[in-house]
Amino acid sequence: MRFLTVCVMFCALVASARATEKKTDPQMQAVLDQLAALNPKPIDKLTPEEARKQPGPSDAVKALLKKQGKSVDPEPVGSVRDVTFPGAAGKLTARVYAPKGDGPFPVLAYFHGGGWVIAGIDAYDSSCRALCNAAGYLVVSCDYRRAPENPFPAAAEDAFAAYQWVLKNAADWKGDGKKVAVGGESAGGNLAAVVCLRARDKGIQPPVCQLLVYPVTNNNLDTSSYLENADAKPLNKPMMKWFFAHYIGNQAPHPYALPLLAGDFSRLPPATIITADIDPLRDDGKEYAWALTKAGVKADHKNFEGVTHEFFGMGAVIDKAKDAVKFDAAGLKAGFGK
Repeated sequence: MRFLTVCVMFCALVASARATEKKTDPQMQAVLDQLAALNPKPIDKLTPEEARKQPGPSDAVKALLKKQGKSVDPEPVGSVRDVTFPGAAGKLTARVYAPKGDGPFPVLAYFHGGGWVIAGIDAYDSSCRALCNAAGYLVVSCDYRRAPENPFPAAAEDAFAAYQWVLKNAADWKGDGKKVAVGGESAGGNLAAVVCLRARDKGIQPPVCQLLVYPVTNNNLDTSSYLENADAKPLNKPMMKWFFAHYIGNQAPHPYALPLLAGDFSRLPPATIITADIDPLRDDGKEYAWALTKAGVKADHKNFEGVTHEFFGMGAVIDKAKDAVKFDAAGLKAGFGK
């Protein structure tokens, strides 16, 4: 027992040393400095209602753009419109981003982040616009019920309902219902992975491919990336504990909440997985890519150095975010083929 304790302490010290050695990309640091200037309160010390009112990374990007004398107008796409869809327990909102042209376009059903508790489709608007332009495909950003008012499995059920709705209605927006992929960031990446598992288990048309951007795949808070980035910004270990407590609570672990717990990863769609090095969720994405690959599923994983959680939608101020979007767009095109 004493030997085990010593090993754990040694691993924690090594992780702490590695975290200290990490160099943050200067563009990423500028965003983090701006976020700090907005003085957000620690989310894990707040109620969900209070946490939803706090300034976030997207606010920091807008503030930085203003400071740099640049436009804060959203990246233009062919068209954008809000619609409603039948979630698992009532109507929800979706936002359809269409490229220029007549179509029919392949479709990406996208799920926003926020730990299943905070944020919404507005906070992830920039990611959807960037993907729409980079791939030239239709992007449908789908909302879902938030915890703790609606704990697991509410968000997972809404995401699956959204995917089935997109399959049936893609033609309404010049989309091709036979060519539908899923994707998302953080908790949204979790939901995208869960949709793939459920589609396989239910025997319905599977997504063509899955784009998982720093997805939550497990609740193991003792991985190397959690130890290295326990105090990282804008996401850290205490915040993830808070998110898990509100979404899963005391429920028994389930693969539709934590997809890395699935015993079978075969017959799933090919995956493109992005992780950020300064992020407690880095190993979640890495381990999921390994699990898929071991099961014979094509999984392309890329870890971006010097950036943190939430960097993906920051192409207006971070070059590595543009590179990540290009990587995802290439994964989409490979999944859809010609």
